[in-house]
Amino acid sequence: MNIEWWHWTVVGIALILAELALPSFFLIWFGIAGLAMALVLLVAPELSLTAQIATWTALSLVMVVLWFRVFKPSFHKTRIGTSAGEVIGEVGLLVGAVAPFQRGKVRFQRPLLGAEEWVCLAEKPIAAGERVRVVAVEGSFLKVVKA
Repeated sequence: MNIEWWHWTVVGIALILAELALPSFFLIWFGIAGLAMALVLLVAPELSLTAQIATWTALSLVMVVLWFRVFKPSFHKTRIGTSAGEVIGEVGLLVGAVAPFQRGKVRFQRPLLGAEEWVCLAEKPIAAGERVRVVAVEGSFLKVVKA
């Protein structure tokens, strides 16, 4: 079987297009390796099928390692809690009563971390209509105390 450079180009483009359908952001590296393999085959057209597959596998591994070592560490897995310093100490109005082991709702004059209303927790019961102060961010909840 004789695989030519354009076969690798088609495989590379197909893998890159398949990445559009899958949210994994992983197939793209195999597609880029396929395109690189097409360039290798243009330079060295006498490579056997076994050598081509081995080279494509090596190029794919290099691309994946580059992704995990160089590019991906700059991404944050979550942004929850990263702005806790801006939120702690803010005062809001309790619109839904809160009690221990029950959730309430607090509203702020200006949006905090993108929302005006937040679900909150408290260690002591606080009636609706009271002013509360944020003391911590616990996941997607705000921990509050009476202001």
